[in-house]
Amino acid sequence: MAESKFHASDFELAPDHVLRRWRLPALAIGCLALAASLVGANTSPTQFYQAWLVAFLYWLGLALGSTAILVLQHITGGRWGATIRRPLEAAAATVPLMALFFLPIVIGLPILYEWARPDVVAHDHILQQKLFYLNKPFFLARAAVYFVIWSVISRQLVSWSTEQDVNGECMKRARRVEFFSRAGMMLYVLTITFAAIDWGMSLTPHWYSHIYGLVFGIGQVLTAMTLMIMVTAMTADRRPMSLVATPERFHDLGKLLFAFVMVWGYFNLSQFLIVWSANLPDEVPWYLDRTTGGWQVLMIVLLIVHFFVPFGLLLSRSFKRNPRTLVRVAALLLLARYLDLYWWITPAFYPGHFTIHPLHAATLIGIGGVWTWAFLTNLARRPLLAFNDPMIALELEKA
Repeated sequence: MAESKFHASDFELAPDHVLRRWRLPALAIGCLALAASLVGANTSPTQFYQAWLVAFLYWLGLALGSTAILVLQHITGGRWGATIRRPLEAAAATVPLMALFFLPIVIGLPILYEWARPDVVAHDHILQQKLFYLNKPFFLARAAVYFVIWSVISRQLVSWSTEQDVNGECMKRARRVEFFSRAGMMLYVLTITFAAIDWGMSLTPHWYSHIYGLVFGIGQVLTAMTLMIMVTAMTADRRPMSLVATPERFHDLGKLLFAFVMVWGYFNLSQFLIVWSANLPDEVPWYLDRTTGGWQVLMIVLLIVHFFVPFGLLLSRSFKRNPRTLVRVAALLLLARYLDLYWWITPAFYPGHFTIHPLHAATLIGIGGVWTWAFLTNLARRPLLAFNDPMIALELEKA
């Protein structure tokens, strides 16, 4: 392959207006919101831990979803990854930070999970049967394994990308990255399945779903793709991003977003139909808790903003090729992703009774502000384009 005529000196870091405008304010707002959350933890500890769990899972989805898309891009080698590789790496590198944000869940384990309360387990035959798996030491050990695996995957891919910037493209390293990514994808699917069971499904330990982990996984990928589209649109007017952030690439990203929306809808519909048609006493109550007492309103809103509206808009080819219109549906989906997690998690604590607490906003903004600061800091450390990547070189030569 011919060597690219572009060199590292031709590449800019992330645009100054993005970093200066959002990085430090995000950190300040996040710290203030975290402080408010800690105050709320003293006055309303139960509501704090419940809100923290939803916010944690939401921002974890951005880190892990980005890792999954990054792994997918290395496996497929598609040109669609040319514009979003560095934002993906910046988001994936925040996995260790999310491990730190997991600590409040460890502290609030007995408040969040029935199986972590010995007095409840002593009077529940089903929980006693599941005690070999649902117990605090094994729960914490599994969580540690998850974060180690996710951190190793993200760190190794970012490290190889940095090595490529310094030493140029190497076929041996490219084969190593592809093999590692294939293994990483299998590990991601396996670990996110068990993590979803541990952190989400075990909130209602009498209920189970065979595709619960898949729903969580596709939700994370969808969340990450919305952020990638928004970041690409924000940086598309500056060189060298303007050379590769073409209507064709936005069209590719829009098609991927459309596919992820479809898969999310398919998995959710499949689970609903299977549970509802079986009509088993241990399974149906999970949906009854989320379709009564006001939760049905949120479910209808989700159907509209998370599926029908994006589905209808993303059918248009011209819509997907226009960054201004595509970023709007991405922003809508980014909001819808939190509402979806809220609908999945919170009714476990308030079955059949819709509720919301100011701590939900405080924890969401608190974790999000610090995460955004870390993401933008990672993004600023290297050029926005991996200039020695063959796909980038092809895009730039075409430009």
